Amino acid sequence: MADQTLTSDTQSEGLHHLPVAIFAVVMGLWGWALATHAAAGHWAVLAPIAEGLRVLAVAGFALISLAYGVKAVTAFAYCREEWQNPVRMAFFPAISISVLLTATGFHADYPALAEVLWLIGVVGQGGLTLAVLSSWISHRAFQVGQLNPAWFIPAVGNVVVPVAGAPLGYLEVSWLFFSGGLVFWVVLLTLVMNRLMFHDPLPGKLVPTLVILIAPPALAFLSYVNLTAGAGGPHVDPFAHILLSLAYVFALLVLTQLPKFRNLPFALSWWALSFPVAGLAIASFRYATLAGSGFHALIGALALAALSVTVVLLLWRTTKALRKGAFFRPEA
Repeated sequence: MADQTLTSDTQSEGLHHLPVAIFAVVMGLWGWALATHAAAGHWAVLAPIAEGLRVLAVAGFALISLAYGVKAVTAFAYCREEWQNPVRMAFFPAISISVLLTATGFHADYPALAEVLWLIGVVGQGGLTLAVLSSWISHRAFQVGQLNPAWFIPAVGNVVVPVAGAPLGYLEVSWLFFSGGLVFWVVLLTLVMNRLMFHDPLPGKLVPTLVILIAPPALAFLSYVNLTAGAGGPHVDPFAHILLSLAYVFALLVLTQLPKFRNLPFALSWWALSFPVAGLAIASFRYATLAGSGFHALIGALALAALSVTVVLLLWRTTKALRKGAFFRPEA
């Protein structure tokens, strides 16, 4: 038992190696909570569960933020090393995305708190996006093999901004982030597909990031219907249809790749399975509400069921890994 569980001293020292990718856990938990809340609009019995998951997401965000904050204060050199790593750098905007998701989760019940959180998230997202893009542009050591779907994360964060920003009344800022996120999604999609088709396969640890392909169009759909809402409320125009359909196309593509996931070792990258599926479920429920489509409600329910099973398994595996100190050791 002693060799399987870290002592408090070892944990304190090992905290320096806690990766910024740990914020993918927060994104997954908030995705689960928000997807369940969206489902509760169709099946009210899920409302108490959605509230419980919101509490879980807040607790997870607080705990992970505290842990990584301690690392940033006591071992900033390790954070700088992560920033200089071309794979890990893309995960830094997961911090600001987590804040934006928290604002979205509180918008309906606590709009004043949501607005403060949203403003903090927007400043963080804008700063991190510019910093990451600037680093990508000025860096000359990146190799094609270092490119992977996790590079979508900064773009995903930008299209998350209008989900809460538009209802809060920040339309111009929301359009700014949405436009930037959409353009860089298209650019990165081209680069990533080129890497996937014409170069070596993704290393095992990064294979789960393929699921991130689903997230940008699903979240862009949610943002777009908020941004284009007229006096009669949100509606679905042809471009919104295209965005939602693209989310389904990428979901089907990812399903064809699931056999690659077999026998892969567990890593934090497995949390990439959660948030994109949550986005797909929320987008499906939103369309079902706007268009009165029972079929899309069924798609949302199936996605939510898959998401729930996935997150429960991820929490179990993550807890086991934490007990063994797997995230508190430098990567091999």
